[in-house]
Amino acid sequence: MKLHSLAGLLSGSALLFAAPVLHAQTEQGAAVASNEEAGAFDRFVPRPDASRAEMNIDYAFLDDALSYMVLRMGPSTRQGLGRPNASIGTRQVYGHDSRFRLEGNRVAFSLLDEEAFAPLAEYRRDLERIGSEVDIASLPRNEQLVYWINLHNVAIIEQIAAHYPVVSPSRIKIGPDQTPLDEARFIEVAGVKMSAKDIRTAIVFANWDDPLVIYGFFRGDIGGPSIQREAFTGTKLGALLRESANEFVNSLRGVESQGKTLLVSRIYEEAAPYFFPQNEQDLRNHLAKFAEEDVQALLAKTSAIETNEYEDTVADLAGGEREPEYNFVQNDDRFTGVRLTSSMRRMLAERNTKYEKLRKEGRVGRVIVLPGSSDVEESLPDEVD
Repeated sequence: MKLHSLAGLLSGSALLFAAPVLHAQTEQGAAVASNEEAGAFDRFVPRPDASRAEMNIDYAFLDDALSYMVLRMGPSTRQGLGRPNASIGTRQVYGHDSRFRLEGNRVAFSLLDEEAFAPLAEYRRDLERIGSEVDIASLPRNEQLVYWINLHNVAIIEQIAAHYPVVSPSRIKIGPDQTPLDEARFIEVAGVKMSAKDIRTAIVFANWDDPLVIYGFFRGDIGGPSIQREAFTGTKLGALLRESANEFVNSLRGVESQGKTLLVSRIYEEAAPYFFPQNEQDLRNHLAKFAEEDVQALLAKTSAIETNEYEDTVADLAGGEREPEYNFVQNDDRFTGVRLTSSMRRMLAERNTKYEKLRKEGRVGRVIVLPGSSDVEESLPDEVD
């Protein structure tokens, strides 16, 4: 299936992958040291005078790609779903069946062929090349942050596409040692091999003080923060991070409760050593900044915190499964030329029902005033600390 066939479903523009463009008005930073030296990640620590360097990377092509590949699922209704019925003629339940299945945006892996995803690997290598030619640590701090977030997310999408169909990104193993995707060091910047987890923890979490950065990273599954339909940029960084934080904190996969116990996502365990040193109280204070009425009530009534179940199913439309051919639907009148399985049609119907509910509640198209801003379009201060 070619990417252009998805116009009716994803409402995107033409996908044109090309090398990221570096806009610079200062000289290139100093050459980085060899990968053999100890503390290889130290070279990515932001320079004290980084904000004076007037450089930025143009992510316009990534912006186009995401607008085409990603389907929005809307904010959580905080109502878990029951298990769907099996397909006609079988006891097998195909596709997404978890109670979180209508939460978190989706990448249309199952509707795109290998040719459509092939440029992702090239684009990831282009980002690596720029990170090798330019001293990333000398860029303005926001530009450094969006570079690492975009590189991380492109790499995750690329690898899922390369191994698709796969039920969960955690099942993807890379290299002769069969290292799990999140820990596999298949990314290389300035001679330093790194994993997606390294980017999050050793580079970003270690060098940025604001836990808002947690919500920029797409992990490829439903359980984590949503993939956005646009690339992160220095000017949109604050607005996108706050939007993502608001969606996640107020979703079931982010925060629930069981009696007097607050159940929170597993992603906060990874972030705790960096942002929540006093653990429970620090985390509660953070969640309270983005919590809407329902979650505020949960924070008020609970006295303990535990980690909730984590939904690690791939964030796609089909649950990472290939249904038997006889379940495929051709020439669907809503999506000309798109072949939809019965489970995908079921999920899209559930999504439509959810959106009708959101419309009745006035939650579609509303303006959300987020903490620290007077307008939804307003970004964070000049830099994310």
